[in-house]
Amino acid sequence: MTDLIPMLLALSQQIKEIKMMVQLLRQSRAVVINDSWLDNQEVLQLLHISLRTLQTLRSNGTLPYSKIRGKFYYKVSDIEQLLQENYYNHNFKQDGNK
Repeated sequence: MTDLIPMLLALSQQIKEIKMMVQLLRQSRAVVINDSWLDNQEVLQLLHISLRTLQTLRSNGTLPYSKIRGKFYYKVSDIEQLLQENYYNHNFKQDGNK
């Protein structure tokens, strides 16, 4: 019985360390995803828009892009920024009050 308490304390410490490592992995993964690039097809599927709409977003400068040999690429962070800038909550007026 006396051997059980140190084993439980050691196990508890290991669980805390694993939890901390998982949190660090989640944070680093979010950074990697944010800095990754998507091609046309992935953006079309992600935003549920047509090819013409995506072309318009490129043409009017709404969505930055990179073009390599005729293929377009978009940063995930730019797409998230576009969505955030156009976020609208109908429960709040423009001044932020209900």
